[in-house]
Amino acid sequence: MVTKKKAANPNILSIDIGGTSIKTVLLDENGNMLTEYLKSKTPAEATPKDIVTGIIDLIKPFPITYDRVSIGFPGYVKNGIVKTAPNLAKNKWEDIDLAQCVADALNKSVRLVNDADQQGLGVVEGKGFEIVFTVGTGFGTALLFDGELLPHLELAHFPISKEEDYDDYIGNKAFEKIGTERWNKRLKKVIEIYKTVFNYDTLYIGGGNSKQIDFKLEDNIKLVTNRDGIKGGAKLWKLADKYNIFTVEPKS
Repeated sequence: MVTKKKAANPNILSIDIGGTSIKTVLLDENGNMLTEYLKSKTPAEATPKDIVTGIIDLIKPFPITYDRVSIGFPGYVKNGIVKTAPNLAKNKWEDIDLAQCVADALNKSVRLVNDADQQGLGVVEGKGFEIVFTVGTGFGTALLFDGELLPHLELAHFPISKEEDYDDYIGNKAFEKIGTERWNKRLKKVIEIYKTVFNYDTLYIGGGNSKQIDFKLEDNIKLVTNRDGIKGGAKLWKLADKYNIFTVEPKS
């Protein structure tokens, strides 16, 4: 069942937390942008306190014409609680109730999901089996079927060699180490693996390094932007509370 509580103001504050930057925009319930798209640098080795403070500072220019907040987070999230954050501060994120922290700080209802999942909601067409890649600080994935967000899998942490998982293999550290040409060859390999394993109908590729792609993509592979993906914050509030979608209310 969808959320029973009807928001007094249907607008949604959508936030995308990345290993490199925090992005935000105010959306109407259909995902149209009501404000400028703002971003700030994610602090190095960001702790939960750093992230909450960063959100509060970033949204200061926005009018408080929203009752609901959507957050995409770079790690595994279960019922609003962060389980992993591989590209933020080490040993500081296990079982952190980030959704509750933000709900209390802003006094608003919050839904917190993986960042690739939120981006997926913003970019997919809602037809068949669709997969989203984010190639940025790390490697993110989202799986959707007919527009329905499927349970999140941290596919980035499957091993692709004896020494590396997908995050190591195709993330930004690898890009900076091996350069554009070799990174593109690796991305081609990853696409072929996913094509064989998942037989997706459409693959979407976003994230900061997607602009580095220099090879021709097949017709069912599309490039998307962070601006497109952050609109998934509106779609998130149209979905039922199930799988890892969980509504957190402020305690105060």
